[in-house]
Amino acid sequence: MFYQSVVASALFFAVVCWGGGIKAGEANRLNKLIRKAKSVVGLELDSLEAVAERRMVDKINSTLDNPDHPLHEELCASFQKKVQNKIKDLLQQMEEGLKTTDPHDFSTYTGWTGIALLYLQLHRVSNEASHLQRALDYVKRSMRILNGRKVTFLCGDAGPLAVGAVVHHKLSNTADSKDCLSRLLQLQRSVLTVDSEMPDELLYGRAGYLYALLYINKEIGPGTVDDSTITKVVTAIMESGKNMSAEQKKTDRCPLLYEWHKKQYIGAAHGLAGIFYMLMQPGAKVHSDILSELVRPSIDYVRHKRFRSGNFPSSLSNESDRLVHWCHGAAGVIHMLIMAYQVFKEEKYLKEAAECADVIWQRGLLRKGYGICHGTAGNGYAFLSLYKLTKDKKYLYRACKFAEWCLGYGTHGCRIPDRPYSLFEGMAGAVHYLSEMANPEASCFPAFEL
Repeated sequence: MFYQSVVASALFFAVVCWGGGIKAGEANRLNKLIRKAKSVVGLELDSLEAVAERRMVDKINSTLDNPDHPLHEELCASFQKKVQNKIKDLLQQMEEGLKTTDPHDFSTYTGWTGIALLYLQLHRVSNEASHLQRALDYVKRSMRILNGRKVTFLCGDAGPLAVGAVVHHKLSNTADSKDCLSRLLQLQRSVLTVDSEMPDELLYGRAGYLYALLYINKEIGPGTVDDSTITKVVTAIMESGKNMSAEQKKTDRCPLLYEWHKKQYIGAAHGLAGIFYMLMQPGAKVHSDILSELVRPSIDYVRHKRFRSGNFPSSLSNESDRLVHWCHGAAGVIHMLIMAYQVFKEEKYLKEAAECADVIWQRGLLRKGYGICHGTAGNGYAFLSLYKLTKDKKYLYRACKFAEWCLGYGTHGCRIPDRPYSLFEGMAGAVHYLSEMANPEASCFPAFEL
């Protein structure tokens, strides 16, 4: 109820803050003057949006300090009803649309396993048995069409096998769960092959396989995948990064360097941020000395590529400050910075994570759509992650406002994605994000956070 009240209060006070008699045209003109003053004399002046947001958070805090506030019940019920109705509506649309989707796409990213992962999430927040059964149905559909071509959680066989192991475990189908796990572990041979052409990034590479192993240990229990297996995968990722760094003569500046399709990407999906994020996971069991000697300076190398705006380029060679997505830009790098702060306890990482959040707040409602990879839902998870770390209600408010945008799914003129009902590109991702509003402190970016 506490978190639901925050959500409802946030939406209510948005109207209050902007209802003070300033017309839209006047606000735009005042904001332009403020920006001009900042650029001319270097004053630290706030835009009207920033002032309104602060007023919003102050009002939320004052309301929360009074547990008997009369608005709590009314607003909470109203907002939660809207969220639940929208989830129900979108699920119906999704299920109908899936009847005409690619029957051979088993991936977590755009296929059946992603839908299974959504229903696992809905089961987690509602405890409804029907959602778990639905997850099983989609997992079985995926398992029938595995092809062995890729080994990652998002785009390869590891996703269906890992999710299958978890679903069967929750249903007490022990033999089936163990079979999925055994098949998942067999994939490590191609991951560990020294001469393979396998990349190291999250979508198609070793970091994506590492995630599958860590996901198993989180969902089924520590030690389900033994430490030695995880260490072998981590070592392969480390050695690959050291070799690339030496080849590029960057060992002193960036001890771990990676590329995908001959380009050194920065973002979470294909780049350094996603790889470093996985290497810093507690379950990866990377020794603190190695993290300090190899991972930390590599993270700092990425930090120094930041644009003046606070955003990050898509690759080390790109100078275009254009993309604010989870896959490319601040919305993915923020997770690396949050994890770096948790591991190394240095304030600079938290400070820059907060600056990333400001960029996402300013530029994160995307015309590309509502999805997770390059859409509003994926960007909203950045606020949830920072809220979980800091407990600063400003980030909860921002997450709620992005959820409010998703409540208007299909009404903003956004581009229709190629796979419109999928988890990472389409409707399933928006539903996943909306479902987090019931308990933001327990939120978890699918196929990425642990």
